[in-house]
Amino acid sequence: MSAAAEVLEALAGRGQTLAAAESLTGGLVAAELTAVPGASKVFRGSVTAYATDLKAQLLGVDPELLERSGAVDPEVARQMAEGVRRVLGADHGIATTGVAGPEPQDGRPVGTVFVAAAGPGGSRVLPLRLSGGRGRIREETVDAVIRLLQGSLSAPAGAKDTEYGRGA
Repeated sequence: MSAAAEVLEALAGRGQTLAAAESLTGGLVAAELTAVPGASKVFRGSVTAYATDLKAQLLGVDPELLERSGAVDPEVARQMAEGVRRVLGADHGIATTGVAGPEPQDGRPVGTVFVAAAGPGGSRVLPLRLSGGRGRIREETVDAVIRLLQGSLSAPAGAKDTEYGRGA
């Protein structure tokens, strides 16, 4: 069973829902989730906020944060996950933001990625340093955000608002 199928099954078993906010993945997270038969029982939808201003307009990301730090930032990822959860009325929200290349963005090198998961127990952000071409970075980001949610669903109740990893 794929990680996406496992996550959807776990959420269905809890009677909970999921929404996704995507930037560099451009809809690939939603595609991965909706490839699973029965996803509609859990997956409410997604917002692909590729342009920086849409992160503020559609997801409620703080415009001053975007101005100060750019779109490739751990707090932006967290606010995207929390925002899509709120906007789409889901129990859980996941988000992706980063630089897939070929050029650096916001002073961040290619392969700098932040994924986030937000839910009733809080939010988590995972910084990543990925290598390879644009396609590989985007695919690995999809896998990472789904696995982050998977870990959040199995984490002890007190484990919240934690950042994992280093170097991004």
